[in-house]
Amino acid sequence: MDLQGKACLVTGSTKGIGFAVAESLAQAGADVVVNSRSAADVARVARELEHSSGGRVVGIAADVSKAEDCTKLVDSAATDLGRLDVLVNNAGVGIFSSIEDLSVEEWRTQVDTNLLGVFACSKAGIPYLKATEGWIINVGSLACRNPFAGGSGYNASKFGLLGMTEAMMLDLRHSGIRVSIIMPGSVNTYFSGQEPSSQRAWALGAEDVASATLHLLSYPAAAHVSRVEMRPSQPPTR
Repeated sequence: MDLQGKACLVTGSTKGIGFAVAESLAQAGADVVVNSRSAADVARVARELEHSSGGRVVGIAADVSKAEDCTKLVDSAATDLGRLDVLVNNAGVGIFSSIEDLSVEEWRTQVDTNLLGVFACSKAGIPYLKATEGWIINVGSLACRNPFAGGSGYNASKFGLLGMTEAMMLDLRHSGIRVSIIMPGSVNTYFSGQEPSSQRAWALGAEDVASATLHLLSYPAAAHVSRVEMRPSQPPTR
């Protein structure tokens, strides 16, 4: 794809899926804002990606679990890049524990990051995305509709994300903004304290989710794929 002249913001993009998405957008020529809570990490990743990109790469630190940080992040991204065409809400956290053991603080951390952050970033981005007839792409999970033991907080946030995304799509479609969700299954990344491992080579790669993101952006204005579900093709047998 040729995304020259497009401006993209990817939250939670210093590693894993977010990094792969930001890298793919940059390599396609887009100007990209990378984000995490760490100023040092975003500066390092912005330098790294700019070497292989066709456009500008800017790092902005913000904690997307805080609504005020989300607004500042989106406004700064649009100001620094001069516009905003694509918002990828990728930042997420998972704390897996039985409801008997999960604390209120752990539950709130997941809901605030995975749900409030997407709401606040999207709301802040709407005026800019209306001007460019842009995209909001939310990175969810198959946990958006498949509950599992130990997932009471995570499932709550992801089920909410799916419902919110589809309602946002209906709210914004006649404003020229397309809203989609990508729902991957197991991905071989650093998520939830894991390390990428050859033992999990059967899982999706972060680059697979990045490919799906670019594929969504390739559709003409009259076409809209609102939900993408992704699974490893050959997971381990039980």
